[in-house]
Amino acid sequence: MLSPADKRLADDHAALGEVLKRLQTALNSRDSKAAHAKLDLFWARLAVHIRAEHLHLFPAITQHARTAAVDQAVAQLRADHDFFMHELARAMAIMRDLLNTTDASTLSGGLKTVRDAVSEVEKRLVVHNELEENEIYHLTNVLSEQDQAELSLKISKELANQPPRFSVTES
Repeated sequence: MLSPADKRLADDHAALGEVLKRLQTALNSRDSKAAHAKLDLFWARLAVHIRAEHLHLFPAITQHARTAAVDQAVAQLRADHDFFMHELARAMAIMRDLLNTTDASTLSGGLKTVRDAVSEVEKRLVVHNELEENEIYHLTNVLSEQDQAELSLKISKELANQPPRFSVTES
């Protein structure tokens, strides 16, 4: 059974998946403005999710359920997070440039590069989320009820702390 913190993070995986679908739709329609906006939202939402895990989940787990396997899994998850942020930052830089181009060939090539980067992120994200949901999240059950409640509150607060440029309706 998932703790409230785990359920909140797993639910956020699903919400991020929906944002990713909207991003892919915008990229496939070759709408650079919409794709830029959706990529920006996905990048920001994923960064907030990662921050919640780095600041609260991983320390709680490594403090209370530390084993060599947990250390290895957390190290892999951190490496994945670095990959996601690097690739999405690169894609954002390309998208910013595409907003200022009128050349069809440049636009087409740039959108393909961004689509490819987003596809690579998505592939790795599937495996990453399975590791978190099947191997890591349930480890919070070793925490006391009070510690689980505090962790859930901290994670919810982090997930709600989106950049101000995003309205509630965009999330």
